[in-house]
Amino acid sequence: MPPRLVAGVDSSTTATKVEIRDLDSGEVVGRGSSPHPPTSPPRSEQDPRAWWAAFEAAWSAAGAPSVDAIAVAGQQHGMVVLDSAGSVVRPAKLWNDTESADEASSLVSQLPDGPAGWAEACGSVPVASFTITKLAWLRRHEPSSWARLAHVLLPHDWMTSQLTGQLTTDRGDASGTGYWSAASGDYRFDLLALVDPEVDWPSVVPPVLGPQEPAGEWRGAVVGPGTGDNMAGALGVGLRPGDVVMSIGTSGTVYAVSDTPTADPTGAVAGFADATGRHLPLVCTLNATKVTDAVARLLGVDHEGFDALALSAPPGADGLTLLPYLDGERTPNRPTATGLLAGLRTNATREQLARATVEGVVCNLLDALDALSAWAPTNGRLLLLGGGARSAAYRQILANLTTREVLVPTPGEHVATGACLQAASTLTGTTPTWPLPTTSTEPTPTPVDDIRTAYAALRDH
Repeated sequence: MPPRLVAGVDSSTTATKVEIRDLDSGEVVGRGSSPHPPTSPPRSEQDPRAWWAAFEAAWSAAGAPSVDAIAVAGQQHGMVVLDSAGSVVRPAKLWNDTESADEASSLVSQLPDGPAGWAEACGSVPVASFTITKLAWLRRHEPSSWARLAHVLLPHDWMTSQLTGQLTTDRGDASGTGYWSAASGDYRFDLLALVDPEVDWPSVVPPVLGPQEPAGEWRGAVVGPGTGDNMAGALGVGLRPGDVVMSIGTSGTVYAVSDTPTADPTGAVAGFADATGRHLPLVCTLNATKVTDAVARLLGVDHEGFDALALSAPPGADGLTLLPYLDGERTPNRPTATGLLAGLRTNATREQLARATVEGVVCNLLDALDALSAWAPTNGRLLLLGGGARSAAYRQILANLTTREVLVPTPGEHVATGACLQAASTLTGTTPTWPLPTTSTEPTPTPVDDIRTAYAALRDH
């Protein structure tokens, strides 16, 4: 009897990745990847059809096998607008598109209690990343597109619909829209009415599937409900209460699982749902590896060369401090901000600049961890994911500045692995336990307080 296979799809901002696993052993039997068109905030848009083309290329590279189940994890928050015929009205606005910053501020002001009212209503205070702010932007700036609006989907919803022919979503990704409540498990049509009270919103948004509820079939395979990329990442590493994930990719995220919903009136912590029925309080920053990539380009070095430079400079980079808000920032909510470099002297070195860049990104993420710790236990394992996990500089500097062991699960496509696990769970009704090997980095003595104090002074200047 041939082995049963499951597939997980990671449709991120930069690429679509496919992972094929043996259902019983968890062994990876195929992988493929294909890039997406690059974007550059503040306007960050992609044609959803490019995602499907990337999926087809990645699927072929993975061997195009016959599978028993498949699920899609996608970049959170974006906005895919369809007309009554199911056609895409305009390019999808992505999570890191910040053009709706004004609409976000306007929406927040429309509830009597402002940020606290939004946190109570849907678990989060909307910023420019959230789908509801992008809907408000569309109505204001593109009335002809708005007139064609019949359905609004998230990126993973649209990809799943291409597999099944059905419009669906899941609770994890729905919780990042700004109009679905993780606490109540319901859409908040009153919040959508703030965008446009004349729209029949119940017909516009898709039904929300349960964690193991099939979305349909594709080529004879069961299709899982899918979810957001962070929710899938939590599945992929078997996140337990007390554990905290720090994912360092194009953006940075810090999240944990919780049995209770989150309602942070400051807006720093988003009160998301996870893909299992629990909650996933999360803090997101816009700037992470894109910052180190930019500085590496300026220094004329590759990733390994950049790491070597950063690790050869002393902790604190001899007083050089970088505020990494290169493309605006989501947390803190500064959509029009730019980066700042302080402590620059005539004897500055390439090594100092590399070190200050990594320390700046890590300090920004540690601010996020501080905010998260007020809403969920974070004293368990510290798991590092994303492209930054491949960087020796990120691993060591994160361990130093947290004074904690940093665990890096291997291999590294944990969003696709989480989608595989969801596919398996949808197929069988139970989530398999597959091996998760890790490598660890221990902290070395570092003047943590001095580094974070210098960073905070620049942040709050």
